[in-house]
Amino acid sequence: MKIKQFVLVSRPGNDGEPVAENFRLEEVDLSDDLIDGLVLAKTLYISVDPYLRCRMNEDTGTDYIQPWKVSEVLDSGGIGVIELSKNSHLRVGDIVTSFNWPWQTKCILDGDTVKQLDPNLVDGHLSHLLGAVGMTGLTAFLGLKEKGHVIPGANQTIVVSGAAGACGSLAGQIGRLFGCSRVIGICGTNEKCAALTSELDFDEALNYKEPRLGERLRACCPDGVDVYFDNVGGEISDLVISQMKKGSHVVLCGQISEYNKDVPYPPPLNPQTESILKERNITRERFLVLNYIDQEASAIVQLSEWVRTGKLKVKETIVHGIENTAGAFLSMMRGGNFGKQIVQVTE
Repeated sequence: MKIKQFVLVSRPGNDGEPVAENFRLEEVDLSDDLIDGLVLAKTLYISVDPYLRCRMNEDTGTDYIQPWKVSEVLDSGGIGVIELSKNSHLRVGDIVTSFNWPWQTKCILDGDTVKQLDPNLVDGHLSHLLGAVGMTGLTAFLGLKEKGHVIPGANQTIVVSGAAGACGSLAGQIGRLFGCSRVIGICGTNEKCAALTSELDFDEALNYKEPRLGERLRACCPDGVDVYFDNVGGEISDLVISQMKKGSHVVLCGQISEYNKDVPYPPPLNPQTESILKERNITRERFLVLNYIDQEASAIVQLSEWVRTGKLKVKETIVHGIENTAGAFLSMMRGGNFGKQIVQVTE
């Protein structure tokens, strides 16, 4: 059968911004002649996320994320439906997911490397299983639970950078559900700011592209910042940390402002920010959701309940068609998404 797939043509370089020319869409033949243990799956959804920028480099800077290889098929989180199975644990019609789903319209997978999903967890909204009730939701939930030190009733203020992104849009809401009394978001457009406050229960939202961000943040947080959920790094994070209280906490989730630069992860802080962390005893520890996988099942149950009851509102930016996958990634890296960026490959 004929399928479509994306391959990596070239790397942007550690200091380069990814461009469309780094990717190529191909049409190739795929055999459905399966050996034991394999399945043929039709791709339903593909997730594109900021960390994939690191996979475009020869060295990702981590030992838990492997680089994409030039001239080979790209992969990321994905969801599909089994069309043929020679795996005793999977049947035709099963919905499955993988962190390494090929960017293909159909693919042959080792059935033992995919995870079966329960569509009832999300009332059939399968894309949520890549976002709010998937790895993105787990990252926000467990990051705040393990590193945020939220204390119900303690009148804490949380600030979220990248607040209109996949993780940030959830982190602010989860901070509130955990007990923060004040939720402040930082993002890149006035439209996103308005949506955060009108739809996602943020108290205030600040456009970092407008002048005097520091003054505006101080007006929102007159008593200082207790918890900072950091998705962006760079100058914005320096500014937020300068307004954090003694004994406060940074949840180090992502550093998207630094991903196109040749720096280690997490990127080094400037000396002034480093000094503030030490003087005020502010914790800023690298957070990796894979270290808390024993909590995954219970966290997914909680996230699912919040989504179904409307306590956790889900925002997604969905584009349609495998041919738009690379474009969706490039748009997301430039802030073109609100909430989780998803590619719907087939119905």
